[in-house]
Amino acid sequence: MATVAIVGASGYAGQEILDRVLAHPALELYALGSDSLAGEPASTLDPRLGRNGWSRIPRFITNAAALASGADVTLLCVSHEEAAALDVPSRGVVVDLSGAHRFLDPVVYEDWYGFEHPRPDALPSWSYGLPELGLTAGRLVANPGCYATAALLALAPIAAEIEPVGVVIDAKSGMTGAGRTPRASSHAGVVLENVAPYRIGTHQHAPEIAAHLGFGVTFVPHLLPVRRGLLATCVVRSRGADLRRVLEERYAKSRVVDVLSEGVVPELARVQQTDGVEIGVFDDRSTGATIVVCALDNLGKGAAGQAIQNVNVLFGLDETTGLRLSGVLV
Repeated sequence: MATVAIVGASGYAGQEILDRVLAHPALELYALGSDSLAGEPASTLDPRLGRNGWSRIPRFITNAAALASGADVTLLCVSHEEAAALDVPSRGVVVDLSGAHRFLDPVVYEDWYGFEHPRPDALPSWSYGLPELGLTAGRLVANPGCYATAALLALAPIAAEIEPVGVVIDAKSGMTGAGRTPRASSHAGVVLENVAPYRIGTHQHAPEIAAHLGFGVTFVPHLLPVRRGLLATCVVRSRGADLRRVLEERYAKSRVVDVLSEGVVPELARVQQTDGVEIGVFDDRSTGATIVVCALDNLGKGAAGQAIQNVNVLFGLDETTGLRLSGVLV
């Protein structure tokens, strides 16, 4: 069993990580970090964690103590700036769910994240962890952003077959994508019965998508009045290849990504609460463009599920071990 420390376990991503670690047959929870809950029992976060078999979960300790616990796996579920400043463990696997280590160029953090990276020399030590694209390598893994995950799963396999000019990604995510910290823009009175774009032309996932496609895209995110789930609609023009066939071949053996049959539309309801992904491919008869739609759960494959998948890959386990790959029929 590999021991696990969660740094920032009281946030949405941290809670999702905790849930998957507790159910994972090859991982053992060792340290539960939260500065706001340090010293408290796990049941303070959720009463269910004090029931039956969960009653033996360790108490919360500070994030610094969790980071220094010596666990085999350390999962960072803190903000970009906080993660960037951490002195990460010198042993074991570290997966960062923030954006603090997704780029080699420290200038990106100044331009797109709004802060100067405090450890630019360490950035080359991190690898970008998107298993379906064969990108997980090394013990330090930068978990992709949720929007970037959806866009890259939809477009990276066909990047060489599409015109790089004029790619448009219209993406929409649930409220949990903004994190647990309260803010005016995520207040229920603003979000409910409303849909609005945000950070138009300035969202930090745009350069992340471009870095792994090899060209820039027009990316517009929107906030949905739902708790979780993400839908990315990508409009591209083919150079003549059958894009559906390319995607079907790439994901033919995947147990995470499902390229739906012709005419079947991806839906949030089927991917919410799971680590699975649905992709639909459609022809636009009016313009000749191809529309690739990707649906996933922003807290699942877009965050916690992907982190566990990366851990599985690095430990030589079946990459789907401990993942939630099917929802409930309703």
